[in-house]
Amino acid sequence: MTRLTILMPCLNEAETLGACIQKAQRWIAHRGIEAEVLVADNGSTDGSQAIAESLGARVLPVPRRGYGAALNAGAMGARGEFIIMGDSDDSYDFSQLDAFVDRLEAGDDLVMGNRFKGGIAPGAMPWKNRYIGNPVLSWIGRLLFKCPVRDFHCGLRGFRRDAFLRMGLRTTGMEFASEMVIKATLLKMRISEVPTTLSPDGRSRPPHLRPWRDGWRHLRFMLLFSPRWLFWLPGLALLVGSSALYVPLLMGPLQLGHVALDVHTLMYAQAGLLLGTSAMSFGLLVRMVGAREGLLEDRQLLRWLRESPALEVGGLLGLGLIGAGLYWGLSSVWAWGSSGYGQLPPASLMREVSAAVTLGSLGGLGLLTSLVVGFLSLPTAESSL
Repeated sequence: MTRLTILMPCLNEAETLGACIQKAQRWIAHRGIEAEVLVADNGSTDGSQAIAESLGARVLPVPRRGYGAALNAGAMGARGEFIIMGDSDDSYDFSQLDAFVDRLEAGDDLVMGNRFKGGIAPGAMPWKNRYIGNPVLSWIGRLLFKCPVRDFHCGLRGFRRDAFLRMGLRTTGMEFASEMVIKATLLKMRISEVPTTLSPDGRSRPPHLRPWRDGWRHLRFMLLFSPRWLFWLPGLALLVGSSALYVPLLMGPLQLGHVALDVHTLMYAQAGLLLGTSAMSFGLLVRMVGAREGLLEDRQLLRWLRESPALEVGGLLGLGLIGAGLYWGLSSVWAWGSSGYGQLPPASLMREVSAAVTLGSLGGLGLLTSLVVGFLSLPTAESSL
């Protein structure tokens, strides 16, 4: 059985594909390792398939478009116990793979290349990526997931095939690279880094990457992969801070030194309270959808929500708050009627309306969240399509 697979995704990269395959084949011969070169072809129309096969590589057609789709299909179709993947644009040196194999043989599950340690040739990486994008995104990855990787988006990386299967990667686009590192970290796999070099893209046509667009896609993906940081912690801080201001202001004006706060500040505090609660609700729903789709870990809290009457309790609590809001609002109308529907003190009226609206809104949000959580908790069979 082939022990190592060198995987290259390909989409109209005939100009550089041949050079990458030849470097890999020479390294295989020099290392004396049993290996294959596998090209995951994502619909090339420039003859890349024929070039790859003429150089001894195995070509795997991948009908689904996307960088992640090509790599995922290639990894699934690999014959090797170890897989080393890298772009076929001649920016990575496939003749220098010893460090990756050594770490995989030592038992590591994922081995990442580090271009900042190995060396970046002039013109190989745009300054936006080199000094802003990659360092910032790698720092965010370490902050959110406690990932040890310092070059989060290096395209040259090696992994064990059994570890890859355990990751259960789902994305089909550029986010595939981030998902691999995040999943490996969350699953507590053994991750290491080795120095690697980066050369200028060898193709004559401009690269298809867009630094700002792709950077935002990776940042958005990492944040969505961490609902705690994106939704729960900011939402909780906003909820607590706004509530600490809202409740005293609901009783009457609040004097803070020389500053007097009244109903206008009350409206802002009410908005913060509702927004913070909504953020925490959205965080729960994102976590449930992510776990259901295999993107996020299924936590004990989610299992408890699915199996306990918490959904019914949440729904009843929501209905209770809606009832309280309606009662408060109707009481205000009754008091207004008792006064002959005349002019009421504006500050007092705004406080009454604010309390009724806040209670009703919180109840409605709780009820709707409970219904959606109940829908996401429905047991389903895997589709046969």
